[in-house]
Amino acid sequence: MTIPREQVMDKVVALTKRRGFIYPSSEIYGGLSGFYDYGPYGVALKRAIRDLWWRHMVELRDDVVGLESTLMMPEAVWEASGHLQNFVDPLRQCLGECKKRWRADKVLGEKCPECGGPLDDARMFNLMFKTHVGPLEDRASEVYLRPETAQGMFVDFKNVISSSRVRVPFGIAQQGKAFRNEITPGNFVFRVREFELMEMEYFVRPRQDDEAFDYWRKERMRWYTDVLGINRERLRMYDHPKESLSHYSKQTTDIEYEFPFGWGELEGIADRTDFDLAVHQEKSKQDLTYMDPETNERYLPWVIEPAVSVERIFITLLLDAYDEDVVNNEPRVLLRLHPNVAPVQVAVVPLSKKQELIDVAQEVVKSLRGQFRVEYDQTGGNIGRRYRRQDEIGTPFCITVDFDTLTDKAVTIRQRDSTQQERVAIEGLSARIGFLVSGARR
Repeated sequence: MTIPREQVMDKVVALTKRRGFIYPSSEIYGGLSGFYDYGPYGVALKRAIRDLWWRHMVELRDDVVGLESTLMMPEAVWEASGHLQNFVDPLRQCLGECKKRWRADKVLGEKCPECGGPLDDARMFNLMFKTHVGPLEDRASEVYLRPETAQGMFVDFKNVISSSRVRVPFGIAQQGKAFRNEITPGNFVFRVREFELMEMEYFVRPRQDDEAFDYWRKERMRWYTDVLGINRERLRMYDHPKESLSHYSKQTTDIEYEFPFGWGELEGIADRTDFDLAVHQEKSKQDLTYMDPETNERYLPWVIEPAVSVERIFITLLLDAYDEDVVNNEPRVLLRLHPNVAPVQVAVVPLSKKQELIDVAQEVVKSLRGQFRVEYDQTGGNIGRRYRRQDEIGTPFCITVDFDTLTDKAVTIRQRDSTQQERVAIEGLSARIGFLVSGARR
């Protein structure tokens, strides 16, 4: 069913709360702007996203290793990286009734978009959260919550190459929380103040960056279409013009998605050259060069960085998968999520609460759990209502245990998208589900 794009966001937001994907943080106290909590199905979806990214970026490759660095780093790191000077947005504040703050580059005219009051002059606002370590709140104790995970990988570059068997070209990958004090968070979880980043720094020989940059542009686009199943027609690549590049970037391409509010960045692939290693070497007075055993040269490697937030992928998947149709003259809502990322891949549903059916259903659950993300649904309501609930969660396959199961030792598999059903012997059920969820094994 064709749904007007401008309506999809509101429908997805309502579904995420109704079905336990996302809740406003601290809601009973009025909430906190730009912060969200993730419910049972939201946690499962985020974990699936993280696991797939790690599998394809690290586990399936010989040239990428992992790292986990701290959330807080001293001011010296951010001064060297340029974040203290450059990680800023232009800010204007309403002088009228509402006193709201706005990004100056997003406001047209001199009046507040909220109340119509006058706006003050634009000033630069640093997006990093500052705090203190230890009992004294003085300059010496100042630290910052990281706005990106990248700097941890650059600061630990020497440790990684000296303690592992990596050789250029190679990558260091990291997943973890990041924090940005956004002036105007919005569009649900698209722009928030606390989020999870998945970044990889891929180190290459100096001036051999163009080939690696092109490779990662194509590889990351393929991941979205082939592994996550996102509609290719709603994805595009956007090459940043020179005047809009970040202070560390030689060239940057964004993989963009066509959101209901317009095209927006899903992932950025940046050519950082040797900027970061060079500034950290200069400021720290430590030698961060790499000795190339093949060329006997010592140099600072150049870096290609694919970077994306879990939340951007999360909302993209939900918007891309949301659909409505009519089955047996009854409307339904469903998430056409790829089996790779579905929070629940298989739901096992006994037809009734008769103990003999429950016993068989629970045995089926045991046989599948550990191979797939399985939910046992014994809640009240008829079977159709339980199917509809699983459709809204995005569960691709429901297994029904009925009274015939007691005699023929078979169950019914119902497919979410087509609602088609097939009878499968319990003995061969695991193999059949494995075939149907084949995307999860890529």
